[in-house]
Amino acid sequence: MIPQYAKVSVIAPARLHMGFFDLSGSLNRHFGSIGVALNEHAIRLSLTLAEQRTILGPSSHRADKCLTMMCQALNVSDKLAINIESAIPEHVGLGSGTQMSLAIGSALNAFYGLGLTVRDIAALMDRGLRSGIGIGVFEQGGLVVDGGRGEKTITPPVLVHLDIPDTWRFILVLDQRGQGLHGFQEIEAFKTLPAYPRLEAERLCYLLLMQGLPAVAENDIVKFGEVISELQRSVGEHFSDAQGGVFTSPEVAVAMDWFARQGAVAIGQTSWGPTGFCAIDGVALAEALTQKAIKKFSHFDNLSFVTASSRNSGGDVFVV
Repeated sequence: MIPQYAKVSVIAPARLHMGFFDLSGSLNRHFGSIGVALNEHAIRLSLTLAEQRTILGPSSHRADKCLTMMCQALNVSDKLAINIESAIPEHVGLGSGTQMSLAIGSALNAFYGLGLTVRDIAALMDRGLRSGIGIGVFEQGGLVVDGGRGEKTITPPVLVHLDIPDTWRFILVLDQRGQGLHGFQEIEAFKTLPAYPRLEAERLCYLLLMQGLPAVAENDIVKFGEVISELQRSVGEHFSDAQGGVFTSPEVAVAMDWFARQGAVAIGQTSWGPTGFCAIDGVALAEALTQKAIKKFSHFDNLSFVTASSRNSGGDVFVV
């Protein structure tokens, strides 16, 4: 296969996974989830032709696995140089695995002129087996709701896409010691979870449709926050046996309780954690609260606090 361009660069945004709606498929579709694309964490990489395969930069081991899998699936040469300028922290709930897969796949797709869609790439890389949020934010950015998995689902369909209001900010609380469940442990955890009550799934779906999503459209962060906090409480309690509590990290749990008492909303943990998140309306207010938290929890050496904005556009692919 002949390369179509000299260089391809890709930006793949991180995401917050804010929770599932039906973990047991009691409504005949499994999972279904909501999430938001972020600006502050992203994979940025470039790909060029090379005499021998070379991968440099953070998360190069993961990129190496993705490159092998994609080149074999597409039957294209892997004599390429990949330079990773930045990567999403791994296994902390920000979607690093899916975004690296889509970044490498999109770079190859453009470089060789293969004509694949984002969903073609995701299916080749076995992404979207449960949540479609990572795929959706790469496609569109913003707030995404996916419809879960039915009998004929290949990748979960995006049902809703909304821009997050410009003044909304998310404060992330990261624990440098821990990693959320992933890989084999995550698969086993889903197998051993008790059945999720149908009435609870119905309630969460109603709250999202009739309160949470209208609140985003009408710039009502308080109502949106109430729905996300309730979703997080319900799903977190369901996951508690597998992850040791509603929050994976006890120190993150302490910080999130403090944020709630300071007026932050949408209190939760992204995916299996350990990263916690909350929302604030107002750029200066969010920055001030983040700085206050840094001082308040300076004795928690492993915690870090970041103010993040929503990326209301999807991943970018640049060719030269």
